[in-house]
Amino acid sequence: MDKTLDLITIGRSSVDLYGEQIGGRLEDMGSFKKYIGGSPTNIAAGGARLGLQTALITKVGDEHMGRFIREELIREGVDVTAVKTDPERLTALVLLGIKDENSFPLIFYRENCADMGLTEEDIDPEFIAQAKCLCATGTHLSNPKTAAAVKKALRLAKETGSKTVLDIDYRPNLWGLGGHDEGENRFVASNDVTEIIQSTVGIFDLIVGTEEEFHIAGGSGDTITALRNVRKHTKAILVCKMGPMGAVAFEEEIPDHIQEGITGHGFNVEVFNVLGAGDGFMAGFLKGWLSDEDLPTSLQFANACGALAVSRHGCTPSYPSMLELHYFLRYGSHTKSLRKNFELEQIHWSTNRRSNWMYLTIVSLEDLQINSQLASGYDSLQEKEEQFKRIIVKSIIAAKDLYPPCGVILPASQKRSLIDEITGKRLFLAKSIGILGSGPLLEVEDDFVDLSEWPLEITVKVKVSIEPSSKAEFETILHNLNRLLRHTRKNRQSLALELDFGTKTEGNTKRCVEIINCIYDYGIFPDYWILNCHQNLDLYGIDRFIHGKDLFTQGILAITDDPDKLVYHDPNAPIDPAGHATGRIITGADLGEIWVNWLTGKITNSEAEIQITDWIEINTYY
Repeated sequence: MDKTLDLITIGRSSVDLYGEQIGGRLEDMGSFKKYIGGSPTNIAAGGARLGLQTALITKVGDEHMGRFIREELIREGVDVTAVKTDPERLTALVLLGIKDENSFPLIFYRENCADMGLTEEDIDPEFIAQAKCLCATGTHLSNPKTAAAVKKALRLAKETGSKTVLDIDYRPNLWGLGGHDEGENRFVASNDVTEIIQSTVGIFDLIVGTEEEFHIAGGSGDTITALRNVRKHTKAILVCKMGPMGAVAFEEEIPDHIQEGITGHGFNVEVFNVLGAGDGFMAGFLKGWLSDEDLPTSLQFANACGALAVSRHGCTPSYPSMLELHYFLRYGSHTKSLRKNFELEQIHWSTNRRSNWMYLTIVSLEDLQINSQLASGYDSLQEKEEQFKRIIVKSIIAAKDLYPPCGVILPASQKRSLIDEITGKRLFLAKSIGILGSGPLLEVEDDFVDLSEWPLEITVKVKVSIEPSSKAEFETILHNLNRLLRHTRKNRQSLALELDFGTKTEGNTKRCVEIINCIYDYGIFPDYWILNCHQNLDLYGIDRFIHGKDLFTQGILAITDDPDKLVYHDPNAPIDPAGHATGRIITGADLGEIWVNWLTGKITNSEAEIQITDWIEINTYY
């Protein structure tokens, strides 16, 4: 069988709830961010970000958190074929915090959790045979049933010529050593744990752990002695992680001094959050090792991934893409606080987006209008507009399964009830927050303040005047736009920026490029640009300029009734590393005839839905 997967990981999978108040105790946390977690889950996602074809064997609950893990893994590019759903057990949870650079309190909620329900029957030999490498982690060796499942997977991997890897990943209280309040504790000596680990290390080709983890594996508080004790039971490559000092690998006998091994230097960075750094290290090392890089290069990848991980909030969200990793290795950082390095953070954000849309067809509901003479006959026109918007949305939802990706842009004043109907449908969804000017920050000030309440899938859309009245006004606009960008990034939301030509009937491509250049020079990198092609802009030229300033832009969404005005890409051109959207925005005014016919009773709701769906098909760019 062909080895279609680079890496399968097996074991823990949880939802991490990370406290947002840095420096506070878990007792004092007021809010949390939700991420996927669990060492094997993190490694699979981290490896996928680096370009490995990864998969995960685990179990999740038949509930919201289990679905969250599955959907997030799919977004990360991880194969979830072997992620089973347990109808009886709940998905594991972990609460984590960042108190200071030495204290990272956490509580494991893993009592009879789903991933601990993994059994030998869940291991598919044909699936295991697809992998070049199988990586197990220590927690699932702590229980006889899960250990039996892991050992079966490892045996099958060896039989099919796959490499085998152990991340010792020692968490004492997950072995029953310490109470619930001891989640942060990384070491408790135990002869029983040492015996179990030593009975399995002979299965592996590679074993990775911290000094403390090798202490438990080797049954000694002296690192060299512990490594030598492990070596008695295995011929595996041993990789010892030493925090900011880097890591050392041993292919054969253990020398008298640890630095006599194959060393990989660490990186002098600010330690913001150590939780999950080891999983990032493992993902980086496996990227090198499974790509046939030598050990020094693999260690360099691993240490760099670990450095980036300790610099950010969360585990999986902190791991780099391959482009980001190469950038960091080549250019380093001007600040030890890597999360404050704008260039690194921009690459991190852009190459790890939650979604990369291509060839979008979007209906904007911002200007659903009707002539004043007809409107005067309806006392409840606003209510009628809301009803018709629902018909449009229902048509878009139907169209998304028939045609390329569809989407909708909602006005700033949109009622929440319609938004609730759209979310979770895997549509491109944007909502306006008004016009950015030199007066109040936005027309809809409360929406800016409350962006944290928006679903993450909603793109924040803002309109900016391309012709401000003065240089001072433009500086104010740029300042406010910069604030908005940072607010959206903090909330993990995309930003779409529309350039408004005001009352001009003809756009000026040169002036448009000048404004875009000023916005980029101010450090503002929107995810999407929205341009009105009714102004006869040279869209292709503008697109090339934008792409020259931001290699990772999601692209231009063009307001046009002419598909020929869209940006067509040279099929012989290099593939953009982060994808590049070509989107068409159809305004609500373009649906005017259907709107009037429905309003006047000439067509029914169902007939309107069919006509709108057909209209979307005709106007979709393939």
